[in-house]
Amino acid sequence: MSETPTNEIQWTIHSTHPDLVKQARASLSEVIDPEIGMNIIQLGLVRDIEIENSMARVKMILTTPFCPYGPAMIEMTKAKATEGLNMPVTVELGMDMWDFSMMEDPSALDWGMYS
Repeated sequence: MSETPTNEIQWTIHSTHPDLVKQARASLSEVIDPEIGMNIIQLGLVRDIEIENSMARVKMILTTPFCPYGPAMIEMTKAKATEGLNMPVTVELGMDMWDFSMMEDPSALDWGMYS
């Protein structure tokens, strides 16, 4: 079985700072969506990570616009990204609508989690 996710999102840092991708993914994988029980990387909620002038910008979305856990998830994302990238981080919340096709491993749908 491959370790590479089926639908891995290519962030800006994949080309600008490839040495930071693994640690960014590892840290951000610790942020769990409490309603779904999957992390924000698996769900495809982190849409981009850019680094400019030794500062990172994480662009993310939520699974629903009115996610009750949204503020806590954004704060946790900022803390984990800061830890993983070892630099100051800002988090921008995008308005894209999340859907299952954004998940890194759509086979999660086969678990019977969603019907």
